[in-house]
Amino acid sequence: MMALLSLCVSAIIESMEIENTNQKDVYAHSREDASRESWQSLADHAMKVARLASSFADPFKSGKWTELLGRIHDWGKARRSFQSYLAHANGLTDVDYDASDHSHSGAGASWAVQKFGPPGRILAYCVAGHHAGLPDWIGGATPNGALAVRLETEKGVLEERSVQEWISAHGKDCVLPGPPFRFPPNGIGLSLWIRMLYSCLVDADFLDTEAFMDAKRGEQRGIYPQLGELEKAFFAKLDSKQAEAPDTEVNRIRAEIRAACEHVAEETPGLFSLTVPTGGGKTLSAMAFAFRHARKFGKKRIIYVIPYTSIIEQTADTLRRFLGTENVLEHHSNFDPAKETQQSRLASENWDAPVIVTTTVQFFESLYACKSSRCRKLHNIAESVVILDEVQLLPTKLLKPCTAAIGELAAHYGTTFVLSTATQPSLPGLEGIREIIPPSFDLYARLKRTEYEWPRDRTVRKTWGQVAAELARYDQVLCVVNTRKDCRELYNFMPEGTVHLSASMCGEHRSRVISSIKERLARGEPVRVVSTQLVEAGVDIDFPVVYRAFAGLASIAQSAGRCNREGKLAAPGRVVVFMPPKESPRGELRSGEYATGDLLNMKDAPALESAEVFPLYFQKLQSRAHTLGEEFGDWLVKDAPSCQFQFREAAEAFKMIDAGSVPVLVRYGGDGPLIEELRKAGPKRMIMRKLQRYTVTVPQGLIHDLLQKGFIEEMHPGVYVQTLESLYSDAFGLDIYRESLTAEESVV
Repeated sequence: MMALLSLCVSAIIESMEIENTNQKDVYAHSREDASRESWQSLADHAMKVARLASSFADPFKSGKWTELLGRIHDWGKARRSFQSYLAHANGLTDVDYDASDHSHSGAGASWAVQKFGPPGRILAYCVAGHHAGLPDWIGGATPNGALAVRLETEKGVLEERSVQEWISAHGKDCVLPGPPFRFPPNGIGLSLWIRMLYSCLVDADFLDTEAFMDAKRGEQRGIYPQLGELEKAFFAKLDSKQAEAPDTEVNRIRAEIRAACEHVAEETPGLFSLTVPTGGGKTLSAMAFAFRHARKFGKKRIIYVIPYTSIIEQTADTLRRFLGTENVLEHHSNFDPAKETQQSRLASENWDAPVIVTTTVQFFESLYACKSSRCRKLHNIAESVVILDEVQLLPTKLLKPCTAAIGELAAHYGTTFVLSTATQPSLPGLEGIREIIPPSFDLYARLKRTEYEWPRDRTVRKTWGQVAAELARYDQVLCVVNTRKDCRELYNFMPEGTVHLSASMCGEHRSRVISSIKERLARGEPVRVVSTQLVEAGVDIDFPVVYRAFAGLASIAQSAGRCNREGKLAAPGRVVVFMPPKESPRGELRSGEYATGDLLNMKDAPALESAEVFPLYFQKLQSRAHTLGEEFGDWLVKDAPSCQFQFREAAEAFKMIDAGSVPVLVRYGGDGPLIEELRKAGPKRMIMRKLQRYTVTVPQGLIHDLLQKGFIEEMHPGVYVQTLESLYSDAFGLDIYRESLTAEESVV
């Protein structure tokens, strides 16, 4: 690609002034029931979008590219048919115009390729897709919408007299800039850059259109305080919290970790790791790093990325206590719309906020997305500090494209990453990662608060009855198992009063149960919990005894982090690893088990509770993986030299959540009226957002069976709703694993 781009002259588009030509009556947008005099001209819209898009891309040296995109993106609106469409849409008549075909996004794309050859395809992807999304180069799910096809079909539009006149007046000084930096040969970097250009264009187009069509809405954007103001509030409360904390060994270590984070924050931007055992205060220390680093190097925002929706609310609530409710944007599928304001709703569209808390799914799927709504925010990741919490949970099947994106953002977009974890994984392709905590801190030894008990003979498996009998000996105990079905089966053997926790429960239900567990623990009451691994990462609970079904070493360590978390016990907490009745389902869970077994079989392996063991564990895990994401070469790498990308196919393939599950709306709590509203109004966006907290994913293979039995209904195409009231219980959630049902294995 570099060779192709080097053939083009690198130049600056020197002027953004639009000539006063006879195209002054060509319009981009109209207002209903308003005269043409109040409409927005195409020249005005192009100029404003170009300027705004340029400012978005300046941090990654691409402002001249997006300036050009802004100028040409709506050239198709110069068509007589489009102007006729505007007139007819607003009750005006013009018999001379034909509004049968008023498409407009292909004209600038076709012109760019005709003008600049193959490098012009970079512009063409963005322009052709600025409404419908980045297209594939050829074929794919929508072959007629492929860019190669559209470039041919749109040639006729360029020949229309009105378009030719417009291009003659406004395109004569358009020059293709040179490349802003060197792209790696794997194609990932070039495709990400195109998405970034696309993000700048889409956001600028949305914002200028909004300013014209709905000025009041536009005025509510960008009213957040600057990071510098939030920094003062954050450290004032952090200092107060630290001063009031009991003088314990754990709290002294937490203070040391914070100090190290603030010290290293002065180092040049790039890749950092924060490896701290669970309970070491990673959340607030990582934020301390982020604020100091942002001030030192002028970073625009802090993005806190969390793997599970089950813990994102906990983290967001913590940050709100330090920064103020209105200053933390929480953006994920499980967010409660009742907490949403107009300001946060607008900011979630493009992440125009100083502090953002989001999920790993939202962050990485957006980086490989093709839809305008998902890509719009991407340019605001540039010049940010991104904290990737529990980075060891990046899915093995997508590890390489994830790390490739991290590397590109750090190298070319001014993004600093903090890779935060208790079990630092092996991250292929990432070099130059600086560890914040020096080895001299010896955190794993100093924060050791538990003793592990490993199974003596891994060929001997326990029954759930045997496990339950052991758990019943304790008043306060947590048992973590590998699947929802396992959780249900173990619960059947447990004493009355035991708490079940799994993803069979909707988000609202899980939040209430976790809060109840915390309250009972705080009061010193008896509480026995059986849970899937959703409780492992980041859920702030503290048990004296934790049982863990044999699993991957990282998962076992995370479960152990829920044991004696605050170090208040006189003796170490007890972590018991046991062999469950059967192996985990095939996939990452079973691979993790086997990798742990490999370590246990090694004579010279590091201690399984040491920091040194985890890179070795992850190497073994990755060696067992079917893929680390290499198949992305088929869509983003293979034909990169000729700028032929399959953006839609790549976006469809990059799914961090298994597509084998289907969401079902459940009848829990106060969602009944919402479901009836759904029945009457259909799956409108706001209704579905409100219902997101009342969904449970069900294995695809079970859906047909549940429909046949009348347990659920397909209320609207692809929208499934619980109908059998008893199917959802306060104890289990959506009880698909009771004996009367035939269920497939499910892992979360």
